Amino acid sequence: MSGESTRWLYMARHAEPEADGAALTAAGARQAEHLGRRLAHLPLSHITHGPLPRAAETARVVADQLELPPSLSEVEAAGDYVPYVPRRAEVPHAWADAVLPPFADVTEEEASRGEALGSRAIDLLAGPATDGRERVEVVITHAFTIGWLVRHALDAPAWRWWPPIQCHAGLTVIRYELEGPPAVMVSNDVAHLPDDLRWTGFPDHLRL
Repeated sequence: MSGESTRWLYMARHAEPEADGAALTAAGARQAEHLGRRLAHLPLSHITHGPLPRAAETARVVADQLELPPSLSEVEAAGDYVPYVPRRAEVPHAWADAVLPPFADVTEEEASRGEALGSRAIDLLAGPATDGRERVEVVITHAFTIGWLVRHALDAPAWRWWPPIQCHAGLTVIRYELEGPPAVMVSNDVAHLPDDLRWTGFPDHLRL
């Protein structure tokens, strides 16, 4: 186990996209700029992002806010997928009617692919670093993927990644180290966004 060290995983949901998902809205571009300024102090050489345009564009705007723009790398495991389909037997009866309906249309192929990508995301992004030095990583991804990695960090049951609670450009940070379990330092933090850019992509009745 020697040579392993702390890993800081900064995950952000992509900024607000247009309805077709092909580009960011004007508000989304501003969200990404503010997110980049929030992350500008980090020692970054690269940013990882999912393959969809809304994640890739967010990553580009974030990178442009840094004095020395980092390289960008596209990773399928940071994409948008269902990482695990809850089974009725594992969900408490009182919550089943709220948890299970959103997954009714997920096909077996989609579920299998999602589980494989979710496992890959944990392999790539979770756990202490192995290069002998403290490691800081930024990943621009999607609400489902963030929820899955937070669930893993908390050692919660597999189904408990649902519901994903992430605003556009919201920031979640997990610290991994050898000396103890992972720590979720912040979750869905939008302190870097002005009031008019907060809570997009979030149900109105849950906004604080």
